[in-house]
Order: sequence, then structure tokens, then C-alpha cells
Amino acid sequence: MRRLSVQTRYLLGMVVDATGSGMYLPLSLLYFHHATGMPVTRVGAVMTTAALLGLVGNPVTGVLIDRYGARAVVVGGYVLRAAGFATYPLVDSAVPMFAVVAVVACGDVSFSPSIQSFIAEIVQGTARDKLLAAQRSLRNAGLGAGGLIAGGALALGAGAAFHAIVIGVAVAYLAAAALIRSIPQSRAADAPAPARAKRGYRLVARDRPFLLLTLLNVPTAFGYMVLSVSLPVYITQELNASDSLVGVLYATNTVGIALLQIPVTRLLTRYRRTRVAALGGMVFCAAFLSFAALGLVSARTPVLVGVFAATLLFTLGELMHGATASALVASAAPEATRGRHLAVYQLSWAIPTALAPAVLTALLTLSPTGMWLLLAVGVAGSALTLIRLEPRLPVQAVRPDAPPPGPAAPQEPGLAGPRSQQT
Repeated sequence: MRRLSVQTRYLLGMVVDATGSGMYLPLSLLYFHHATGMPVTRVGAVMTTAALLGLVGNPVTGVLIDRYGARAVVVGGYVLRAAGFATYPLVDSAVPMFAVVAVVACGDVSFSPSIQSFIAEIVQGTARDKLLAAQRSLRNAGLGAGGLIAGGALALGAGAAFHAIVIGVAVAYLAAAALIRSIPQSRAADAPAPARAKRGYRLVARDRPFLLLTLLNVPTAFGYMVLSVSLPVYITQELNASDSLVGVLYATNTVGIALLQIPVTRLLTRYRRTRVAALGGMVFCAAFLSFAALGLVSARTPVLVGVFAATLLFTLGELMHGATASALVASAAPEATRGRHLAVYQLSWAIPTALAPAVLTALLTLSPTGMWLLLAVGVAGSALTLIRLEPRLPVQAVRPDAPPPGPAAPQEPGLAGPRSQQT
């Protein structure tokens, strides 16, 4: 394993992680319904409550990253989730279910800020965008492979297969932890944290450009959730399309990300990250407007063509926004308090993810067209504001190929000189 490059070991860890997650994600509600006999609605309520409780661990994650390094938190989160999944076969009622799901939720919450911090430690510049693109591509492939493995296992027999799947997920997380643990710790992580890191969250609170960057992600995060929350209901109930179309559209998006994320990101690394992410937001806006317009169409064939076209637009927006925005945020966070900064940013994903099922379904019930228009306005507003925020963000965050700040770059404080020549 030591002969493999750092990036190869990292990506192997992500594939193993995603394959394990893909085995379980489609079965989360069904597993506990099978294990406890509780109604699916009650299972969902317990899981949501435990997930919200897990958000309490978010600020703790930031402190741990800044104090012990991102690698330690990534590995610890994997071990925590592996321990939770290993105890899933022992669950037989609501109380133990809540306890083990809360443990796994804490591990889940720690993943995003710690893995983004870890990427920021092991790669720099445009290599960061490319690694994030490869990660998104391979994770989508791993999720799909995990789903196929789970489907095959259940086809052989549902009883023992459920327990085999969750134990397999625990093993996958331990294997991912071993791969990440094998990557050498960076010097920055080995060094003692600066004294100012002790005031980390106060420093985050004073970093207004980063806080605005976090707030701008909230409408976009709700937009990301439509594929799994709103679109299935909209297609089947409002457009009167078949249930099977939902799976086809989801597969279109997943395969598109897996195949195209790397080449698209390689093409876009020459441009400013803020502009690429903003353009991705505008493509999301076009997708949502397209979905809204389909509600005015009655003919079946144009509806089917329009749904696929809008889904392809959504996928293109995700290809442009996903890896680039992640690299932008990780680069905009100061090194000394990167863990705390990214933990705060993670709330802009975690809270919309928790609220989306209730909020989006309520908006869909009130007015399907209104929901799409509201999402379109939200992502467009975020994109335009991101462009205005650009001059207040660190140059290296906006331009991954920019030279490091120093005496040789007298124009940097004004940003006008170097950025006037950007593509």
C-alpha cells in the first residue's frame, strides 16, 4: 500500500467508503422496519430526530480538526460509523435504534468538514479541483456499485441479507479508515495549532466574506435536494409520468456525474472558481425554470423530452458547481482555523438536507410552479451575489493558479491588477 501515491490511496478510500454507503442508503428505512417491525413513518421520525441531534457534533468537529489534524478526524469518524453499523443487528426497538443511529449521525456530520480539510492539506492549487472532481466521479460510481451489491444480496434472501449488508458497511468503513490512515500527515497538521486557533469560532464569526459564502450555499443546497425529494413527486403526481421514469432520471444524473465530472473540471480549472460556481448556479436556475414550464405542457412526448432535458441541465449545473465550489470554500478557509470554518460551512448543507423533505413537499403541495420559481430565484440570487463577493475572497481561493502573496505582488491588496487579466 505504501507504494501507492497519496492521491491513489485517497481515491481508493473514497471508492470503498462510497460502495459501503451505496449498499445501505437505499435500504435505510427498510432495514429498521424489517429489524424492529415499526411502521416506516415511525422509523423515519426516529432517524430524522437522531440526525438532527447529530448536528450538535458539528462545532466539536471543527475544534478537533484544528487541534488534532483532519486525518485523525476522518479516521475517527469512519471508526465511529463502523462501530454503529456493527451494532445495527442488535437493534430490536425504537430506543436502541435511536442510540445507534445517533452515533452514526455524529460520524456522518464529521465527514464533510474533515475530508475537505484533509484534501486542503494534501493537494494545492488546481490539483485540489481535479482531486475533488475525481472524488465526486468515483463516489458516484461506488454508490451505484454498492446499490447493485445490496440488490443482489437481497435477491438471495431478505432475512440474513439485511444483517450481512450492514456488517459489510462496517467493514467498508474500517477499510476506508485504514487507507486514509496510511497517508502521511502533512507538516501543517503535525505542527501545534497557533494560539489564535483557541479563539477559532470567534474568528469565524468575524470573517464576514466566509459567512456570506456559507449563507449563499443554502439556496443551492435546497436545489441539490430536488432530485431525491421533489422531482419524484412532481413527475408522478403533477406530470402524470410513470414511476419507472424517476429511476431512469436518477440514473442519468448519477452516470453523468461519474463519467463527466473529471473532464469537465479539468476544462474549467483555467477559470476563476467564483465564476464557474456562479455559472453552475445559473444553469441550475435554467433547469428549475424548465421543470416549472413543463407544468404547462399537456402532451406526453414533449413532457418526456422536457423532463430529460431539464435533468441534463441539472446535471450540467452540478458538474460545474460541485467540485469547484468545494475547492473554493476549502481554499477560502484560513489554515489555522480551517476545521472550524468548514464546520460552519457544513451547516449550509446539513440544515437544508434535514429540512428539505418538509419544506420542499410543503411548497410542492402549495404550488408546484411556485416551488420551482422560488428555487430558481434563490440559486440565481446566490450566483449573482457570489460574483459580487469575489473581490473580498482570498486570491488563491478564487484563482488556484495565482502566485502566493508576497512582496513581489504589490497589486494584490487591490486585486484589480492580477484579476483584470484573468480568463
